[in-house]
Amino acid sequence: MTDALSIIIVNWNGCALLQRCLTALVPQLAVGDQVIVVDNGSHDASVTWLETNHPDITCIALPTNRGFSGGNNAALAVCTNPWIFLLNNDAFVEPGAVAALRAATACADRVGAISATMVFDHAPELIASNGIVLRRDGVALDHGMTEPVRDLPADPFAVTGASGGAVLLRRTMVDDIGLFPDDFFNYLEDVDLAWRAILRGWQTLSCPAARIRHVYSATSGQGSPFKQRLLGRNRWRTLIRCLPTALWWRLWHHILAYEVAACVGLAIQGAWSGIAGRFSNISDVPVLLSQRHDIQRQRTVPDGTIEALLAPAPWPWHELQNIRRLAAVMAARRTQ
Repeated sequence: MTDALSIIIVNWNGCALLQRCLTALVPQLAVGDQVIVVDNGSHDASVTWLETNHPDITCIALPTNRGFSGGNNAALAVCTNPWIFLLNNDAFVEPGAVAALRAATACADRVGAISATMVFDHAPELIASNGIVLRRDGVALDHGMTEPVRDLPADPFAVTGASGGAVLLRRTMVDDIGLFPDDFFNYLEDVDLAWRAILRGWQTLSCPAARIRHVYSATSGQGSPFKQRLLGRNRWRTLIRCLPTALWWRLWHHILAYEVAACVGLAIQGAWSGIAGRFSNISDVPVLLSQRHDIQRQRTVPDGTIEALLAPAPWPWHELQNIRRLAAVMAARRTQ
């Protein structure tokens, strides 16, 4: 079937989440769909449960935790269908979501990714992500986060990139731009992929009808030192690898202003892991520059077209408002 999907779910010690994920997903599968669960060395009996309850699902049991990047890369190598659906184990498809994504694949040939609409599991009236926004200060954010679902249009619309938590990727795009960077482990690997897609002229759609409930930061924890370190580290890995030289010259002051503000804020909070993550890239700069050379050499899109896709950096008080809105949504989850 030309509209059959390959579905990848990466799991690490999330057996209870995986059970709920598959309970929602399996009834929506069609003939020819392929489901692959990659287990990142779990020690909570996830593999045993999966093999017992879903023997028809392919399980790739990795001996160690390779994170989101390495886990998905292990499965991407064996996917057989023209569209690949990446789905977090803490993401639960609502009725009709897979059908909506399947229908959206009847799109233009240069559409390489289709983002589902993730909503907060505890607040499904609010968007968690329906794509990625790339800003002129080098920040990448979830598109539509904390906005009301009711404000979404009915039809798919263009976005800059797609969150890796629930996204369809065209196989030919993945073959063109490459896999996730293994060394990112977790976080912003989807931003790096979005940048590389843009550089090669691929487009992304957001599909409002494909609703997926998401337990935000269920694995690593919102604001955890682990997450802060990787966010700080991978932000710079992405910029070094992907931001064209001409845009570095035009945007460096926006990027630097954000870095100073972010590091001051992290220091005030005592969140030193976020700062340490940034400096952990120093020893890897030669490798990152080599990767940058390969990525930029294959670029096909002019600087002006890329710059036009970047959203302006907000004023600091607007940034603070966004942070507070998300904090309020997460606080509401803790009280439920």
